[in-house]
Amino acid sequence: MVERGRASQRSHGMASQRSYGTSSSSSQDSRTRCKNCYRKFISFMCTQVGVGGLVVSYAIMGAFAFKAIEEKPEKWMTNRTSLIHNDTIKKLWNFTEHLNVLHKDRWYEDVNNTLFSFQEKIVYVVRKERYDGRSHTEVWTFPASLMFCLSVFTMIGYGHMTPRTQWGKIATILYAVLGIPLYIVYFMGMGRVFAKSFKFLYRAMYRCIKTKNKNVEEGEITEEQWEEPIIVPSTACMWVMVFYMLTGTIMFAEWEGWSYLNSCYFSFTSLAKIGIGDFVPGTGGAKDSQTKLIINFMYLLIGMGLIAMCYTLMKEEIMLKLRELKQDFKEKLFFCGVKLGLYVDEQMYPEPPRQQHMHGRTKSMRKSVRRR
Repeated sequence: MVERGRASQRSHGMASQRSYGTSSSSSQDSRTRCKNCYRKFISFMCTQVGVGGLVVSYAIMGAFAFKAIEEKPEKWMTNRTSLIHNDTIKKLWNFTEHLNVLHKDRWYEDVNNTLFSFQEKIVYVVRKERYDGRSHTEVWTFPASLMFCLSVFTMIGYGHMTPRTQWGKIATILYAVLGIPLYIVYFMGMGRVFAKSFKFLYRAMYRCIKTKNKNVEEGEITEEQWEEPIIVPSTACMWVMVFYMLTGTIMFAEWEGWSYLNSCYFSFTSLAKIGIGDFVPGTGGAKDSQTKLIINFMYLLIGMGLIAMCYTLMKEEIMLKLRELKQDFKEKLFFCGVKLGLYVDEQMYPEPPRQQHMHGRTKSMRKSVRRR
């Protein structure tokens, strides 16, 4: 009986060790899988697609957050203007009831002062607190909040929408602190991607045109001519930006009913991140204004990438020209030094004879000396 008990204990211990080993191996496998998934996710987020998706997701999250914070009727200016309006009407009625026709001059003076006070209060609300007659549900819609988020982390800052609550102002500060570095990463990465794509297209078109011209003139192209470096000129970048601005000019002029000058003015100030805010699409209260705001969001986001592309390509051309200018300056400086005698030109002196000739000459000279 004792031996049977010991055997059962041993078998139970072996089984528990096996179960512990299998559980530990399964936990290690799950950890390694989690680590691999985490590494793949981080590597994907480091790509340009991941950064672009992160920027769009960040803007959408911010739009929902600001919509929830600022969409409160008790903090909106509609209540304040209605109070001013009602208070003015009551004062006018009191003046009319008490003074009536017998005191015409007094009635005229009191009504004039009341209307002047009403005008000052309304102007203050419109100018200082940017009230435009719309309610909170008409202003802080999702597309408008998305446009506000874009103007914050791209540093455009139109100013047509401003947070009025304390939590909204705090959220704007935190949102900008986190969003601006993310936008800079997107800006530089998108510029590199667009620059590579535009370089590829430009080189393909350049080589295609060059092969046609060479086939007509000579008939053959050497490998050195085919593999010579091709730099995208700055004029091509300028034409790309002009074409993109013309597209935005026509689009906003047709949608908003603006003049072409005002549409071009809005496109330039937005893409240059000036953001004056006197012209903003989608704020007229039309039925399709929300769709216009979303398309404007995509227009500006792609336009920022094109600006980064032009910056990258122009930088390459400028650096190449600076290297050529540096090389030319060195050559001219050396030439002036040779003329003034500060440097010695190596070509003025003959090359030293080789060792074989030197040894040959020394042997012949030795023989002639011995003979003498």
